[in-house]
Amino acid sequence: MMTMSMYAASVPVFRQILGSLAAILEKAESHADLKKIDHDALLQARLFPDMFPLLRQVQLATDFAKGAAARLAGIEVPRYDDVERDFAGLQARLARTLAFLDSVEREAIDGGAAREVTVGTGANQRQFAGLPYLLHYALPQFYFHATTAYDILRHNGVDIGKRDFIGNV
Repeated sequence: MMTMSMYAASVPVFRQILGSLAAILEKAESHADLKKIDHDALLQARLFPDMFPLLRQVQLATDFAKGAAARLAGIEVPRYDDVERDFAGLQARLARTLAFLDSVEREAIDGGAAREVTVGTGANQRQFAGLPYLLHYALPQFYFHATTAYDILRHNGVDIGKRDFIGNV
């Protein structure tokens, strides 16, 4: 029976989709410029009024990627102030997250399958072992926010498709 490493199931997946988000955001910015659309119209776009806008979806995707890698490795989760207000800020956040992912040691993440992981605070606090945390919490959350960011842009006319989301495999 073949086993898959925790690292292989996390960091390369996060890198692939965050890289795709960076490329999609470039296309969105070019689309807005070409169509003379205020960038904020896209950055603040939502699929539904009770959902977060594009800007926050990208922030949350990066939060789940860096948080999962750090928690699985047993290191402190980097704290990002959510100060991004434009495409350049989101690109910088994506680049910073990718650089953080590159800095996390493979062996530390691979050792995280049974590591106790706690997320949330107070009544919303949840505890997991590392593997269930990754498979049933962190990855679904990450994909939800990355997909929602893609969907917002697609809904708003940015010429992107599934290959843009999947990126270079």
